[in-house]
Amino acid sequence: MKISFVIPAYNEEKRLPQCLAAVESELARTPCDAEVIVVNNASTDHTGEVARSYSWVRTVDEPRKGLVRARHAGLEAATGDIIANVDSDTMLPEGWLQTVLNEFSKDDNLAALSGPFIYHDLSLFHRALTRLFYTAGYLSYLVNHYVFRSGAMLQGGNFIVRRKHLEQVGGFDTTIEFYGEDTDVARRISKAGKVKWTFKLPMYASGRRLKHEGIVTSGLRYAGNYLHVLLYGKPLTETYTDIRVNE
Repeated sequence: MKISFVIPAYNEEKRLPQCLAAVESELARTPCDAEVIVVNNASTDHTGEVARSYSWVRTVDEPRKGLVRARHAGLEAATGDIIANVDSDTMLPEGWLQTVLNEFSKDDNLAALSGPFIYHDLSLFHRALTRLFYTAGYLSYLVNHYVFRSGAMLQGGNFIVRRKHLEQVGGFDTTIEFYGEDTDVARRISKAGKVKWTFKLPMYASGRRLKHEGIVTSGLRYAGNYLHVLLYGKPLTETYTDIRVNE
């Protein structure tokens, strides 16, 4: 079983090195058949050059800006059986890769696996608040998935899919710009196989979007799009703020 890390990166020259360092450390701790692909997504800084400076990283250029377009470009370039969708402002904690390999090895019907973000650059209070949102989302997921059979839950930037199941349901929907892309994948891929959400697969992430938009506002927006995709098959919010211009 080969794992392909797909890392979309738009103007992430500062954060990409720490993301790649975390991936490299995990691969050293848990040797396996793996490849790492960075998708340079219409960057106007030195993201592409940074990615190409790593001999063990394959860089793919996607000139059309958009997170889902970048994920799709990475999927097309990948050769692995399972695709780890990791955002460029995240860091894998120790044991993340072993958990992923164990879960997919023991269940051939596992189509997707995901876990929460830990926003390492937020205050303890704000991290606790995001945990409450995750708990509420998880309870909603349990009801929707096991009672109403209406989808599942994935965290964008921390989800792994089995290639054959994703391709079976048509891959990524590149008409989605940002919000709801993870729920769309979860909703469709749950029809092809099992989707598992676990708090045992956390990932460190930047809380810059939550800082910029406000945690409550962001939480409500994500929740609204989650429910809208489940009910109507498309996101409620079609546009998003480019937070990088404010950094």
